[in-house]
Amino acid sequence: MIDVVQWAATILTIVAASLIAAHISVKVTGAAFVVFTASSLLWIWFASAESDHGLLVTNIVLTAINLTGVYRYLLSDKKPSSA
Repeated sequence: MIDVVQWAATILTIVAASLIAAHISVKVTGAAFVVFTASSLLWIWFASAESDHGLLVTNIVLTAINLTGVYRYLLSDKKPSSA
């Protein structure tokens, strides 16, 4: 099971990073932050199971950063420009 979590986290991280780099639109970038949040949560699960404290702390912080991205791109009234 833990291998599935690790590979799911890896794939979601790659997909999210690709979508953000592509910067197709504000909505797509916002959706990418949702995917990044899911990947961070999976990495937290994996890191906890493996007692990898560095990976755990990194992804706790990244989850907060990703949730900031979700807020800015999807929930805030003042969204970033698409340029």
